[in-house]
Amino acid sequence: MRGALAGLTTRGRCLLAAGLAAALCSLILNERDLLRVSVFIVALPLLVCFLTAVARVGLHAQRQITPVRVPVGGRAEVSVHVHSTGRLPTGGLLVSDGVPYSLGGKPRFVIEHLPRHTGTRLRYAVSPMLRGIQQLGPLKATVTDPFGLAEFERELAGTSRLVVVPRVVPLVGVPGGSGLGSGDDGSVRLAAGQGDDDAIVRPYRQGDDLRKVHWRSTAKRDEMMVRVEERPWRGGTTILLDHRAAAHGGTGATSSLEWAVSFAASICLHLHRYGQRIRLVTETGRLIVSDTGDGTHNDNAVLDALAALQPSPQHLMDCHTDPAHGQELIAILGSTTPDALGQLITQRGRGTRSLAVLLDTTAWGGESTDLDGARRLLTGTGWGVTVADPTTPMPATWATLCRGHGSRPMTGVGQ
Repeated sequence: MRGALAGLTTRGRCLLAAGLAAALCSLILNERDLLRVSVFIVALPLLVCFLTAVARVGLHAQRQITPVRVPVGGRAEVSVHVHSTGRLPTGGLLVSDGVPYSLGGKPRFVIEHLPRHTGTRLRYAVSPMLRGIQQLGPLKATVTDPFGLAEFERELAGTSRLVVVPRVVPLVGVPGGSGLGSGDDGSVRLAAGQGDDDAIVRPYRQGDDLRKVHWRSTAKRDEMMVRVEERPWRGGTTILLDHRAAAHGGTGATSSLEWAVSFAASICLHLHRYGQRIRLVTETGRLIVSDTGDGTHNDNAVLDALAALQPSPQHLMDCHTDPAHGQELIAILGSTTPDALGQLITQRGRGTRSLAVLLDTTAWGGESTDLDGARRLLTGTGWGVTVADPTTPMPATWATLCRGHGSRPMTGVGQ
């Protein structure tokens, strides 16, 4: 009973107090008619409060989001089915769903009458403007009576997960050279030096083919050596995404970080389209997501990983090893220092394909950096470099990278 009385509104409490006061006056004045009125006044809010509390217990709801994965700037439909399992008719419902302001704010619905058997279906749309893992809910209903004497709130449904993935733009072509985009996991020939000395050799092992014995190296080292003409190629491409908060400019959806995340997602899905295996890493070499070793590609895994990626509080790049592990590398870099770039360059061999997209973070409102110096340092060590700014569309930036470094069309699945 105490829980039911807790639902009395200010009007209900005032009416209950007035009834008790009338009852007291009827006893003092010995007025039986006033006592009858006071009994009715006291009983009305108590009865209404009890019935409203019972009606609240029989409410249930289910939420459905279509689709559960939506890009930034896209649209998702949310359907809520509210039904009653109680025997009493339910009306005067105020239903509200917990929706973050980044998705459009909290929707509210008023249900004058809720059918007992069929229930009712509520719909609203959300248009996310920021990527991330968003939570919708909880769904709450406020039950009131027609007199406004009692009011109860109940949680009808918990939270539902909506994945807001980065915006993906279509790209065309790939930079040529060293097999980028070939889409195979075959073998590549190793070569070092010139002439007969370009063979890679290793000591003889039990079971090696004697036809591969490299007699010149064997005579020189006085140990049987065999030629290693091929080695398994890991294949694929590594995309390095610099997600340091200090390395980017701007805020919200128009920041350089969001541009970099969207560009990285576009590159990964573009290479997936033609069967290319990818690895996505951070500026420290930490793995964000990688394709499985069986050759399958999962676009949703890449998009989900990028949707959950948060800015790093780290101020400096810290690459102690090659982030690509010998694979081809496409680095999307924010503002950085020559020392950090020198550390990254040192880890990369000259024989491996290395490309960089330098973000002009000052165009996004970031701090001024030595962009030209970083570009000269990278190009001087054999890197392919393209500068990106917010005024240039992503396909144009990618096309510039392709044209400047031996563009060639890709053939394969999807063409």
